[in-house]
Amino acid sequence: MDSAPSPLLLARGLTYHRNQDRIFGPLDVEVAAGDAVLVRGGNGAGKTTLLRVLAGLLEATGGQATLLGRAVDTDHLAREVAYLGHRPGHKADLSALSNLRHAAALHGADGALARLEDALEAVGLAGYEDTPAGRMSAGQNKRLALARLSLHPGRLWLMDEPYANLDLEGIALVDRMVGEHTARGGGALITTHGAYAAPPGRVRTLALDGAAP
Repeated sequence: MDSAPSPLLLARGLTYHRNQDRIFGPLDVEVAAGDAVLVRGGNGAGKTTLLRVLAGLLEATGGQATLLGRAVDTDHLAREVAYLGHRPGHKADLSALSNLRHAAALHGADGALARLEDALEAVGLAGYEDTPAGRMSAGQNKRLALARLSLHPGRLWLMDEPYANLDLEGIALVDRMVGEHTARGGGALITTHGAYAAPPGRVRTLALDGAAP
């Protein structure tokens, strides 16, 4: 009998301290293929810090994490994990299209013009191909960041407050993108304050510091 596939992400006893203060943990986290896991908690609960640890931007002070059955390291994360942080993560002086072209090249993704234009159209930015990101609104920059995310080949998405700065249409866009990603066998770990996070498919909730699920 074949063994069950490894989870995309498996963390046990994961903990992070800043100086002597415990920010979160010990925490068990598992994201399987097809899962969307919503991380909920108030300000200061450690949601952003958790994602930064899992993205390899901070080093955990306790516990361990594996990605696709292998201990997390920077190279593995770069290839297998797409991280959407609070900041847009693209250059303000480059056009929307140029930002996508650079992102595709960085991650070894298909950078064909038609695919990049399709990615912009999918997030509602058709017609903004030549607009510098610095001239876009906060909501438009979030949509551009989502377009970049859609081009990443990684199976696991780490998304920090992806619904912020978006209107109802944009919130529905995030839910739809997550649903399509998990339906393809990907997984997503999503921090959120709001009750509007409702991607289709298998959704679980991880509450930090007693946050209501």
